[in-house]
Amino acid sequence: MTTALQPPIPSQPDLRLRLAPHRDLPRAIDGAWWPRSYDLLAELPHLLAGLPRAWGHITSVTVSGATWPAVPGRMLVSNQVVRLHRTPAASASRTVVLLAPGRGRWDLLVVPPDTTEEAAEPLMSAAADGRT
Repeated sequence: MTTALQPPIPSQPDLRLRLAPHRDLPRAIDGAWWPRSYDLLAELPHLLAGLPRAWGHITSVTVSGATWPAVPGRMLVSNQVVRLHRTPAASASRTVVLLAPGRGRWDLLVVPPDTTEEAAEPLMSAAADGRT
């Protein structure tokens, strides 16, 4: 009897996320996220899976309508519904806002996917250091 071997599941590339250290005082930006594409449905589950457990379950995500072209009203991530909102505000064009009921709100700078590594690194560091 022969057993067919399943091909290995492709691994996700490393999550390009840098978070600012936790502080009791609110900050304008809580870190930076550098997605690999503008496909929010593909990118968001990977981001949410990589967040600290202390942030709890993210139930609402707000993104820029100008940056993310197609955004449904909600999506299923790890068997839980996440509501998606688009904002036309120019000030939100470079951020993603994550909400977890009873836990808090986190604003992440979004580094455009087509940014070079040399240009992305200082942006990611500045956001994590609170210099944005």
